Amino acid sequence: MSADEALKIAYEKDLDLVKIAPQATPPVCRIMDYGKYIFEQTKREKEAKKNQKIIDIKEIRMSSTIDTHDFNVKVNQAVKFLNGGDKLKVSVRFRKRTVAHPQFGEELLGKFKEAISEVGVVDKPSKMEGRSLVMFVSPKPNK
Repeated sequence: MSADEALKIAYEKDLDLVKIAPQATPPVCRIMDYGKYIFEQTKREKEAKKNQKIIDIKEIRMSSTIDTHDFNVKVNQAVKFLNGGDKLKVSVRFRKRTVAHPQFGEELLGKFKEAISEVGVVDKPSKMEGRSLVMFVSPKPNK
């Protein structure tokens, strides 16, 4: 059908002539209510966005010389974050001469990993980044 005929039919039905595939030969068009189509499309996008879960990365910082009570507080915070569905970046900062003993940080992160093993899984193992030792943890997938 020619474009003039299609436009005439669309005008008579009080609808729009919309090009679906303009690069095709001949171009493919459709007669429809374009405003209603756009409204329904945005409605679908909003619904899809509503069902998405946004995952944040929370950071927990510790010193290599942290005390047991402070360590337990950090573990409890980590469990709370992981139960909320967030990922964790656990970092052990080394200050001054403590950077010469990274084994203490590795030991601390090992203890931390054991403490949160019921709710979290280690994504990336510990790695030195500058003056801090960093490990990434994500929540355990639900079964």
